[in-house]
Amino acid sequence: MQLVFLPKAEQDLEAIGDYIALNNPRRAASFVRELQAQCRKQAKSPKAYRPRPELGKGLRSCAHGNYLILYAESDRLVQIVRILHGAMDIEAQFAEN
Repeated sequence: MQLVFLPKAEQDLEAIGDYIALNNPRRAASFVRELQAQCRKQAKSPKAYRPRPELGKGLRSCAHGNYLILYAESDRLVQIVRILHGAMDIEAQFAEN
């Protein structure tokens, strides 16, 4: 499966890294790498994770630490849609779109 980060997901990763870097730059870089590695795992077995029809057709999610990785899968493509902190109102984030 091919893995693609949509623009909002790329922005989320950057914001997560920036926030963590305020206190620990080294951990920020390693945590962003962990999130990216989890996304690669999802691309290998996309149907293994929880469907999230309440957020959008075909969306699935996977937790990593306090973050939720949301993605869509079709044919041979996995698109990372968003990476959000679990304390956020996830449904509100998708209602804005």
